[in-house]
Amino acid sequence: MTAAGERAPPAEQQTTGEEKMRLLKGAAFLTSVASVGMIAGFGSTLAMAKKRSPEWFQKGAMATAAAPEAGVSLALRALGWGSLLSCCGVGLLSFTAWKLLGAHSLSDSRHRMQSVFPSIPKSSGSAAGSEPVDWDAVFKSK
Repeated sequence: MTAAGERAPPAEQQTTGEEKMRLLKGAAFLTSVASVGMIAGFGSTLAMAKKRSPEWFQKGAMATAAAPEAGVSLALRALGWGSLLSCCGVGLLSFTAWKLLGAHSLSDSRHRMQSVFPSIPKSSGSAAGSEPVDWDAVFKSK
């Protein structure tokens, strides 16, 4: 029982709030993992380039008379534009597919995609743990 004049939220609204919180936590986790992966990959690539040829790395880091813009700033600008265009392109493609399906929510979109594409039949032999895979036979040259 709640205080006078207040109503307890229906169970349906509570589950919707819990689902939204779970979705936000999942999105935050995936975003942080992807960001750490990008930073680690970019940093290791820079470290490898500097280790292989430090003199060329220094020439690319500073602007000269021959190249008025430093190579690093040019590369970062290209990376920024490429990232922006790829994210916008994937977003536009996803939005277009969503509108073509006529979906109104993510769960509705999932159900409509399942109705459009054929289901993958599950055979008894492909069940997890049915029998171990012989990797030598899989990668054996013919």
